[in-house]
Amino acid sequence: MNRITDQQGQGMPELGKENDAAPKAVYIHIPFCTNKCFYCDFNSYVLKDQPVMDYLRALDREMELTVQATPPGEIKTIFVGGGTPTVLNPQEMEFFLKSVRKNFPDWAEDIEFTMEANPGTTDAEKLAVMKAGGVNRVSFGVQAFQNELLSGIGRIHNTDDVYRSLENAREAGLHNLSIDLMFGLPNQTVEMLEYSVGRALELGLPHYSIYSLKVEENTLFHTLFQKNQLPLPGEEDELKMYLLLMERMKAAGYKQYEISNFAKPGYESRHNITYWRNEDYYGLGAGAHGYVKRQRHMNIKGVNPYVEAAKQKLPRLDQFPVSKEEAMEDFVMVGLRMLDGIRMSDFTAQFGVTLEETFRNQLHKMTSAGLLEMHEDHGGYRLSEKGVLFGNEVFAEFIGALTT
Repeated sequence: MNRITDQQGQGMPELGKENDAAPKAVYIHIPFCTNKCFYCDFNSYVLKDQPVMDYLRALDREMELTVQATPPGEIKTIFVGGGTPTVLNPQEMEFFLKSVRKNFPDWAEDIEFTMEANPGTTDAEKLAVMKAGGVNRVSFGVQAFQNELLSGIGRIHNTDDVYRSLENAREAGLHNLSIDLMFGLPNQTVEMLEYSVGRALELGLPHYSIYSLKVEENTLFHTLFQKNQLPLPGEEDELKMYLLLMERMKAAGYKQYEISNFAKPGYESRHNITYWRNEDYYGLGAGAHGYVKRQRHMNIKGVNPYVEAAKQKLPRLDQFPVSKEEAMEDFVMVGLRMLDGIRMSDFTAQFGVTLEETFRNQLHKMTSAGLLEMHEDHGGYRLSEKGVLFGNEVFAEFIGALTT
């Protein structure tokens, strides 16, 4: 099985489209964490001795400058990722959430406000502050239900922390909850994944994200991999894992609405769908990416350089326009991550040309290979059952198809 490329949350997608409407989605990055997980290549820094309040004040300043430059519309989704946002103590969390509400005051009545959380850093007081500040969806990074696997990937929590955190969240009035699991971990067997999926489903949550491990550069796992010291499952076992989790989630009544995401009806991550539909979003915080009106940006990564830059101006590391051709590639590549696929009418409405004349050769090649198929309901394209397993091959056909 080809390892599926995943953007975990976390994560800061780098995609967008031309859109005269004001952005309605906000991504905010909190780069602190208690320790660096062995697989993590996100822009994150161990919390000890970090200038947290200086950072939060700089973030407040970036929000202020951002909305001055590009006034927001009615905000429909906010996603706070990291790092681990829940390493903030209750007082820091309260300051941060008040800052968000001050700078983005116009919230949709049904806003989805997600915060990533580590089960080892969420207590009742902090969750109550989050709820009072507007957070209504929490995504817990659980990863596995075997303590030996958790310690083997550098996580600080154990399975008892998972149950306690979920109970605390519910007692705080937070019921739109999601957990992340991972497969393809070092020393993980198919049976171990099946156990984790079973324990996860027993929780009866409305949403699950289940990602395959991707060994990234500048991580401990990459160093071990280069030394042939990372005991990963073989491709055959990894394929069995993916097929198993899809089967178990479907049998339990969850729709696989994206390659790595499963939800009960109405509980899909609306913020992530913003990325997958190639829509505009603000990206705030150290190392964050954003896309507004065909301009893509990446912020300064380091905490102290970010803090200093935000005192003067928007803390940009880079900003550049995205061509129509690149935007068309992005539209197809990211849209095909969703199992409902892409609509030809949406493509034409956005770019003024048809999908099939733009990508005729690529669409023909992928449909002939049985990796893409026509969507009977909306007349667009989606991954076939086989294509879901080999998404990277499909996406690769469109990367650089018009820009190289």
